[in-house]
Amino acid sequence: MLDSISDAGLLALIGLGGGLILGLAARLGRFCTLGAIEDALYQGSDIRLRMWILAIGVAGLGTFGLVALGALDPAQTIYHLAPWSPAFAITGGLLFGYGMSLAGNCGFGALARFGGGDLRSFVIVLVMGISAYVMLSGPLAQLRLAGLSLTEISTQTRSYPQLLSMATGLPSLPFGLLISAAITAAALWSRDFLRSPRALAWGTLVGLAIVSGWAGTQWVADARFGAAPVNSHTFTSPLGETLLFLMTSSGGGLTFGVGAVFGVLAGAFIGSLIKGHFRWEACEDPRELKRQVLGAVLMGFGAILAMGCTIGQGLSAFSLLTLNAPIVFLSIFTGAAFGLRQLIMGRPFGWLQS
Repeated sequence: MLDSISDAGLLALIGLGGGLILGLAARLGRFCTLGAIEDALYQGSDIRLRMWILAIGVAGLGTFGLVALGALDPAQTIYHLAPWSPAFAITGGLLFGYGMSLAGNCGFGALARFGGGDLRSFVIVLVMGISAYVMLSGPLAQLRLAGLSLTEISTQTRSYPQLLSMATGLPSLPFGLLISAAITAAALWSRDFLRSPRALAWGTLVGLAIVSGWAGTQWVADARFGAAPVNSHTFTSPLGETLLFLMTSSGGGLTFGVGAVFGVLAGAFIGSLIKGHFRWEACEDPRELKRQVLGAVLMGFGAILAMGCTIGQGLSAFSLLTLNAPIVFLSIFTGAAFGLRQLIMGRPFGWLQS
């Protein structure tokens, strides 16, 4: 039966499965990056932040477990193949985090909210997807590539386990497993978190969804002898891919990312029905709409510069323990914290209030 499905179709189905879990986690488990940051900074609760850290640890253990089994080659992933620019990682992360605070959601969060009937988030999804392609392959692509050529650092080492391996002469795999185990232990080092079985369960499932992406795309690349990319979940360029698929193709144009987008929408829709939270919502405040559009533009630009969003860098790249991942993650956190402070202090964004 699988032989009758194209490589693109298989990749889309794999993305759909993982996306479904992520969408359910957003609606049933309240898995949300901006919400986790806001809770930690202003609500005195680190439960949702620990969910995120647990997801990173579980994803890392699963990912390096795949490497140990020969089921994943990190060197084939985009995070090892693409040029590395710390300047772009920091700039992109700050832009993304600040834009996320303006919009009130990241791309993944907007998809999840849209699946629950929030039409304001539909605007974020559209604008972010278009903006990402403007920077990736549109009018700003040449400017991005010129900046990348000036700031790129040439190195064969793309992850912290590789750095430790070079320093000690030991294999990198044990370092990957040990660091991932330490991250998992840090997430669990809280009695309050351990008393929240729902948070534990959904944090674990999100991590496993990331692992499923690596395992599935690597399997298609190996078993089908095609040029299928090896990747896992991210929600920036796939938003643009999905728009292109819907506009220009009825049978082709499927990718892992397109499947993941539809999976998140389906999971969020199901989750909102289970919780009884599905309702149509629209924006009645033009100032709010301006913030959301500007935030979506900044997120689209920032994620392309940083090579990933809260999911792409914050989970998928982090599961590989790439050099970029913690840099982008901390930059996103900093940008979001700055934007949230502006909003909460009541002096947000000047001209956007007019």
